[in-house]
Amino acid sequence: LDEIANFPLPLPARLLRGLESGEVERVGSSRTQRADVRLLGATIADLGREVQDGRFREDLLFRRNTVEIRLPPLRDRREDIPALAAHFREMYARRYRKAVRAFSDDALRVLLDHPWPGNVRELDHAVERAVLLAPGGGADITAGDLGLTAANGARPLDQMTLDEAERHLIAEALRRAANNVSEAARILGVSRSALYRKIRHHGL
Repeated sequence: LDEIANFPLPLPARLLRGLESGEVERVGSSRTQRADVRLLGATIADLGREVQDGRFREDLLFRRNTVEIRLPPLRDRREDIPALAAHFREMYARRYRKAVRAFSDDALRVLLDHPWPGNVRELDHAVERAVLLAPGGGADITAGDLGLTAANGARPLDQMTLDEAERHLIAEALRRAANNVSEAARILGVSRSALYRKIRHHGL
């Protein structure tokens, strides 16, 4: 379940009942069925804070929080970037039937230097774009194909498109708020639900 903190409150109640009893009913059906599932939930929100603010059910947090994995942002685990980028390159090369061999040295340098405010999703999108733009024919992906600026070299706001500027401001607000969506929404002066929609739109 992606972004579990953004579920409407009535939905987690039904989810909790299903987790406790192992019984569910399909939409439109009155027949109860047994379900044997393993639930994985992901969120960028601080669920402890969400519980304190009354936006997430405490009983659901305790029930689903059997094993918690805190994943640092991509900028704090740069050693993972080459392997992740290679995985995405192979995946999109197959999908688009492009013969791209590898990343050039300058492309790898840009990948390692980029601040990645959008984390792995941003890397995913950058590599997909690079595969589409690369000439193919067994050539390497170059830094130009990636379309990224070098480390700490983000373009000024007045050189960005409106969409790029919005993405940059949201990523910066999330960084300042330590990925607390409610706090980032306060910084940006928008509602929490509106910010969630923008986060999904920008793949953050």
